[in-house]
Amino acid sequence: MADLFDQSEPTRTSGPRPLADRIRPTSLSEVIGQEHVLGPEGPLGAMLASGNLSSLILWGPPGVGKTTIARLLAHETDLAFVQISAIFSGVPELRKVFEAARLRRSQGGGTLLFVDEIHRFNKAQQDSFLPHMEDGTILLVGATTENPSFELNAALLSRSQVIVLQRLSLADLERLAQRAEKALGRGLPLTGAAREQLLEMADGDGRALLNLIEQVSGWNVTAPLTPQALGTRLMRRAAKYDKSGDEHYNLISALHKSVRGSDPDAALYWYARMLEGGEDPRYLARRLTRMAVEDIGLADPQAQAFCIDAWNTYERLGSPEGELALAQAVIYLALAPKSNAGYTAYKAAREAARRTGSEPPPKHILNAPTRLMKEQGYGEGYSYDHDAEDAFSGQNYFPETMKRPVLYQPVERGFERELKKRTDWFARLRDKRGA
Repeated sequence: MADLFDQSEPTRTSGPRPLADRIRPTSLSEVIGQEHVLGPEGPLGAMLASGNLSSLILWGPPGVGKTTIARLLAHETDLAFVQISAIFSGVPELRKVFEAARLRRSQGGGTLLFVDEIHRFNKAQQDSFLPHMEDGTILLVGATTENPSFELNAALLSRSQVIVLQRLSLADLERLAQRAEKALGRGLPLTGAAREQLLEMADGDGRALLNLIEQVSGWNVTAPLTPQALGTRLMRRAAKYDKSGDEHYNLISALHKSVRGSDPDAALYWYARMLEGGEDPRYLARRLTRMAVEDIGLADPQAQAFCIDAWNTYERLGSPEGELALAQAVIYLALAPKSNAGYTAYKAAREAARRTGSEPPPKHILNAPTRLMKEQGYGEGYSYDHDAEDAFSGQNYFPETMKRPVLYQPVERGFERELKKRTDWFARLRDKRGA
């Protein structure tokens, strides 16, 4: 049986090789799209120049060269390249890898262990790497599409440098396409507009682009294909979106901040991106309602009700018609006046409540249903506000030992402009009546 782990030199056969394998870079200078980390001033470029390569976590979307970079790093540093996948490997396989690395080290060699999908290992499995990293048995290079901060142990992260790889730009993909055409010995049978559409279909994924190119190059056509003709032959790739992963949180953050920034066009775009990725509209309805409460508040008291109505409309209509109601809520929220004064006041009140502990209310605002309570002064001196001038007594309602705070500070926007007039008016009356 072939060695499942040590793949420093893939076996070459006389059979057909995938295009991606045929044009695989043979040096780091040939890698497309990651100049920010591989260039002389980049972290990997600087490490190689100094001859001091540390363990790494390569974080980036699919098809940007994580495996290729790891393989070339092993070549540049004269380390044996061993590759495993966290999907197919468990503790027994890891033991074999570590034993082989120890033997190699005893013979004067080193091992670069590349772990694909490293975030899929559990805590105990991740911890098993630590002693072998610390004593130099392995130099670990892990690859992940998920945010390492959430998915990897702090101990593993503290012993590694996280390298962020970027999705390939259209310019990067065009360079890759030209390299593929050179390897194929012919150009793609596409018009300029269709070629641009092909690059967009790849969605920043170099591996996906090469697969598409391999399909297109095999077609027998008499004239360059137009975008419409290309679209009938190829299905657009589904957008990269994991409803429980990093992309999910990135997109909902983009939607929330676009609404907060009063940009309805951007907000609609991110809303649509999440729907196209398969997000549950009910989750979006809940988050939109949260935005109304947190970022608009009393500047537009109707915003919260608008979101609830849109949510109810979705529940009654379902998809896809109900999603239009949520889209209208997105537009309404983006264009509504913004205020987080209520949110800020609530947080300040919670902090004040934690700080003051068990301070009792002042006795004059306590009910006195029993004789003993009356004798203790409960309710004594209370002023009934409806009997006061302007229906406002100005009494103190905070604990007697607590300095009166100002928690709610409305802004001069939307309906809160009117609320500010009221709070200012009550503050003047309170001062006037010597509360």
